Amino acid sequence: MIKVTNLSKKYGKKIQALNDISFHIQPGEFVSIVGQSGSGKSTLIKIIIAELKADQGELLVGGWDISDIKEREVPTLRRQLGVIFQDYKLLAKKTVFENVAFAMEACGFAKKDIKKTVRQMLALVGLKDKEDRYPNQLSGGEQQRVAIARALVHKPKLLVADEPTGNLDSINTREIIDLLKKINNLGTTIVLVTHNKDVVNSLKGRVITLDNGVLISDQAQGRYLL
Repeated sequence: MIKVTNLSKKYGKKIQALNDISFHIQPGEFVSIVGQSGSGKSTLIKIIIAELKADQGELLVGGWDISDIKEREVPTLRRQLGVIFQDYKLLAKKTVFENVAFAMEACGFAKKDIKKTVRQMLALVGLKDKEDRYPNQLSGGEQQRVAIARALVHKPKLLVADEPTGNLDSINTREIIDLLKKINNLGTTIVLVTHNKDVVNSLKGRVITLDNGVLISDQAQGRYLL
């Protein structure tokens, strides 16, 4: 699903964000990428979703050569990836249903297909009874569930979760992680970027650790090291 080979990225002449990192993620894996602030996690994610280009190395995502992707191809790639962030990125003046539907409307899907898919995704994330509410009427955990539903409407094979529980309390954090595990069990590859030690240790899964742009550990059943 993801093949990273000798990937490097610098900001300016002095800041080495990523330094010759390599790893593979197989389809269906649930992988945590961890590291302290400045370790290179965010840079890596931005390269994976084609927001940034690496200076050196090769990156393949689902068969796409991201290291050589053309600008016009990026929207097509993004529809094959699901991405969720710490701050939800919901549209305040749109309802839950409208927020999720927007991702499909922008791609020109038929209304009947949008309605069917949006309701399927809201049911999956446990929000089928809140489709008419607005973001400010939801808890933080519910807002993140909306963001997850929106990320899933194109049925991506890969879901990238960048600090998805960073704004949540422990109860909502557990519920979001359980939801990501459920999505993973349905066959979607999950890449979780987090600094939450408890989450990583509870998953008892693969952990890739970055430190100052260097991959220092890749554990098949790992723990938070730093």
